[in-house]
Amino acid sequence: MKTKIIVQNLKCGGCANTITTKLSQLDNVTNVLVNIESSTVSFVALNAEYALSVKEKLKAIGYPSVGESNRVLSKAKSFVSCATGKMK
Repeated sequence: MKTKIIVQNLKCGGCANTITTKLSQLDNVTNVLVNIESSTVSFVALNAEYALSVKEKLKAIGYPSVGESNRVLSKAKSFVSCATGKMK
């Protein structure tokens, strides 16, 4: 099931690198593509349950989907994720 999620806090290649790395580690999730300009994350998940796990993983690393709460903690997590992505 091909899915696209619009996320918050996505700013640069470091963010994209972290998102791609973290989501590629999830079981039954493939073809992860991040578009910085449109703030979208596209992927193929085995089913809706795995697609939901991607959404939760994105939120956990600081990139909540549009419509979800984007508090200071999420922004701080995305900053750390971004910095980590730049170092790799």
